[in-house]
Amino acid sequence: MTDLLERGTVLQDLADCLERAGQGHGQLVLLRGEAGIGKTALVRHFAEEQDGTDRARVLFGACDPLSAPRPLAPLTDIAPLLGPPVTQALEAGLRRRSDPGGIFSGVLAALGRRADGQPTLLVIEDLNWADQATLDLVRFLARRIDRLPLLLLATYRDDEVGPTHPLAVVLGDLASSSAVRRCTLGPLSRRAVADLTAAAGHPVDAHELFDKTRGNPFYVTEVLAARGRGVPATVREAVMGRVARLPDRAREAAETVAVIGPRATEPLIAAVSPDAAAGLADCLASGVLCTDGPVLCFRNELARLAVWESLPVYRRARLHARVLAAMRAGPVDPGDLARLAFHAEQAGDAAALAEYAPRAASYAAALGSHREAAALYGSAVRNPAAAPPDRRVELLEAQAHESYVTGNLTEAIGARGEAVRLRHEQGDRRGEAEDLRWLSHMQWLAVRTAEAWRTGLDAVRVVEGGGAPRELAWAYANLAQLACLGHDPATTAEYAGKAAELGRELGEAALRTHARAHEALVRVTCHGQDWPGFEDAWHATMAEDGLADDACVLGAVACCTAALHHDLPRLDRLTVRTCVYCREHELPLFLVLALGAASLGMLHRGQWARADERAGEVLARNPQPLHRLLPLVTAALVRARRGEPGAWPLLDEALSYTEEAGLLLAGPVWAARAEAAWLEGNDGVAVAEAGHGLEAVALDSDPWLVGAMLRWSRLAGGMPSQTRAAEPYALELAGKWPEAVGAWEDLGSPYDAALTGLGGDVPAMRRALETFRSLGARPAADRAWERLRAAGVRRTPQGRRASTWANPYGLTRREREVQRLLCEGLTNREIATRLYITPKTAAHHVAAVLAKLGVHTRQEAAVPLDDGPSWHVGT
Repeated sequence: MTDLLERGTVLQDLADCLERAGQGHGQLVLLRGEAGIGKTALVRHFAEEQDGTDRARVLFGACDPLSAPRPLAPLTDIAPLLGPPVTQALEAGLRRRSDPGGIFSGVLAALGRRADGQPTLLVIEDLNWADQATLDLVRFLARRIDRLPLLLLATYRDDEVGPTHPLAVVLGDLASSSAVRRCTLGPLSRRAVADLTAAAGHPVDAHELFDKTRGNPFYVTEVLAARGRGVPATVREAVMGRVARLPDRAREAAETVAVIGPRATEPLIAAVSPDAAAGLADCLASGVLCTDGPVLCFRNELARLAVWESLPVYRRARLHARVLAAMRAGPVDPGDLARLAFHAEQAGDAAALAEYAPRAASYAAALGSHREAAALYGSAVRNPAAAPPDRRVELLEAQAHESYVTGNLTEAIGARGEAVRLRHEQGDRRGEAEDLRWLSHMQWLAVRTAEAWRTGLDAVRVVEGGGAPRELAWAYANLAQLACLGHDPATTAEYAGKAAELGRELGEAALRTHARAHEALVRVTCHGQDWPGFEDAWHATMAEDGLADDACVLGAVACCTAALHHDLPRLDRLTVRTCVYCREHELPLFLVLALGAASLGMLHRGQWARADERAGEVLARNPQPLHRLLPLVTAALVRARRGEPGAWPLLDEALSYTEEAGLLLAGPVWAARAEAAWLEGNDGVAVAEAGHGLEAVALDSDPWLVGAMLRWSRLAGGMPSQTRAAEPYALELAGKWPEAVGAWEDLGSPYDAALTGLGGDVPAMRRALETFRSLGARPAADRAWERLRAAGVRRTPQGRRASTWANPYGLTRREREVQRLLCEGLTNREIATRLYITPKTAAHHVAAVLAKLGVHTRQEAAVPLDDGPSWHVGT
């Protein structure tokens, strides 16, 4: 059984109540919550923890959603377990339909007997569906329970209990009883939904899932099980089962609110359907709808969608048309434009859609709601009646821009490509060149490098030769950027010079600033030189109007470069500045790239758990291939270095993106694959993977990336040619291992320093082995021990305590708790009791702790863990 998320406090309260019941002071616990909130899962979890132990006997009864409820249904379920007197009294009472007093007295006597000294846990589920006799039984027991060894745990759906519901009377009668406890199960938090989403292992947006389900556990788990494909059948059936029990007018009210959407008010409902307005009271009483101030709504968006999807298409369209007419009858608030566009599209009203969708999109974009703006522009573009060709191309360009801002490159490239076609048909060379330039930029972001170059050259060709100097200048600037990002200093200088010259003629300082910044960046990426010059040019770009997009690109690429060059203090500064600037200018596409670079920096520092967490956060956003590369490398290397499974699928995905990627991003992938192979002992594969990267090396390629591939080739026994490498690698390759170790230590990269130490003398290899152990790098430690044995060492010294075999971040929070309890000498069952988990789950955690600490017994794991090596530096 899996752990229940965020239910530990409730489980502890129930355990306390059961303990008091064992002392003869029974209680009635009323566990309430909406449908799907997890009441059944919780009570069954709690009951299973008691069943089969000496803590309690467990009895289960349930009420059913029948049109005519079974009399005393829960008692009928448990009567055989209470003994013949109760069974006989129940059968006689049901036959005679006489006063149930005799039955209740028999139940009281049966529950009060404690021959074995155990209290009783009696669970009655779904009291909201109980018959009157069952409610009387609960009332009867509650007034006497404080003298019984009984915990009566009753669940009910509070969203279905209105003021006239029979259960409401019982709840009122018990309001002042000290033996009655009320417990409300709330929804899961955003964090819990994110944890469930991550555990499911597929790309469902956790924040969107929370917004749709409002944290209802049933809806969350069913959507995850359906892998996010629409409303799951189980959810639809559960929702429609409740709606089907409503009277006709209440059912129409639910359907009307589902069509209106999240902002349905009573006047609007009445304008759409007077019958629906008359049925609102029943909808509210049944819990199908609830109120939020003046708004009537479903409890979560998924329930609304279930009702909306259940409507026949013709009826749905008719209702949307009624809503559209009602909303257009009075003054239109700008905030309602998007709703009007939606209802127009669903009603099939092309004229209304053409009127409202572009206005709504423009309004959304002005407010910074770029995702909504992109969708609205898409609706406008798809509408045949939207606009003539000249207006249509403007809508396409707007859609492309909004999609680009939100990171949806597929939609952006498609819309921009269609705009190129229309501009060409119209003979608009200036517009065509601009669209081609933007299309080229987007293709590069989608790691379609060759295509980006062809498109960029087309942008120059369209306007080269006269009539459009500004468009030509920016087309040159785009080619300079592509050359810079492709590690081509000569071509960068050529096109940057052309753009700057035209900029002087046109009086556009932005073109000169753009050229200077990219010439500086290529010197940094290819040679690691002139960081101050680049940062000056970058700051000038950020200060220039119209260059926000370029400034974000420069900052993000600089972050990647600093991470790959192990320039960690600079990486910290660049990441903070880039992220702030990207947020200010609403360009999250490049913020994600900077965060991915930051995860690699954490890996270099030895903060592997933090690096893995940050990489996972970036990957969970399901970004574009370009932005996934460094997080994929980071996550894969954490697994490979710890000896955990799962590295190669990540590296294979990264490799699939590198066919057209420049060395800046393809190089780390080849180096990571070589390292993973070396850690597994596959030296031949390691040499081959490093060789693939070295084949792409040009004269001006980044010496840091070249050096990484040379190192892995050499460590695996290859004989790479001595091409240019950055200083730490060059020292390492030259056999100057003390200087190389010092260089890596100065950079704050302990793992790299230890790898370099493997090329040194026996004391250096021993220190490397100790570093690997402190990091939890078991495969590297194995390879270090191989070298020590080859050097004639037959026994390694005791070294540090067992607590240093794992990075402190290597254990999860729960595993650290388990490890501390091992230090107290607790058994699995005692650990389970302390942490409110099952013994089976506790056993899994103990096994994980032993594996991560690299020990074999509980006694070996039962040592206080230190705070880790002194070189752990925070970002």
